[in-house]
Amino acid sequence: MEAKVGKFFESVANFFVGGDSIPWCDREIVAGCEQEVTEASKNSSDDFKNECIMRLSWALVHSREPEDVNRGIAMLESSLDNTSSALKVREKLYLLAVGYYRIRDHSKSRDLVERCLKIEPDWRQAQSLKKAIEDQIKKDGIIGIGIAATAVGLVAGGIAAAFARRN
Repeated sequence: MEAKVGKFFESVANFFVGGDSIPWCDREIVAGCEQEVTEASKNSSDDFKNECIMRLSWALVHSREPEDVNRGIAMLESSLDNTSSALKVREKLYLLAVGYYRIRDHSKSRDLVERCLKIEPDWRQAQSLKKAIEDQIKKDGIIGIGIAATAVGLVAGGIAAAFARRN
């Protein structure tokens, strides 16, 4: 019985805390990628520079810092139009979807991940992100309903208390 109760409380905690399977990136990794881009800009081929920039973009959208995530989104959006390879477009769309998911713009994130899945319908990483987005949207809706119900209850309680005092 204790195990069932423990699992129940764990699932409730996960519901409110939100545990997704998308990896996080530490500030040290972002700094290392920034250094790599700086060094690659000095004396490397365009292909190598672009690889370094993609690694930096990945690190930024997976960062815990909102300003890093926004910077990663801006980098990816500015480079998307110059991308001709379908594989690179897919990767950039996916990273953009991760970035928008991190800043809680779930509708934009879902649109981007669906564009990825049009390019590669069987891509498990994109399917996993889409599920995480949809789960988060459902959770946000449930929490919103709970907040609204609580507000209605408080207002109704206040009105009832006012009538009780009057009489």
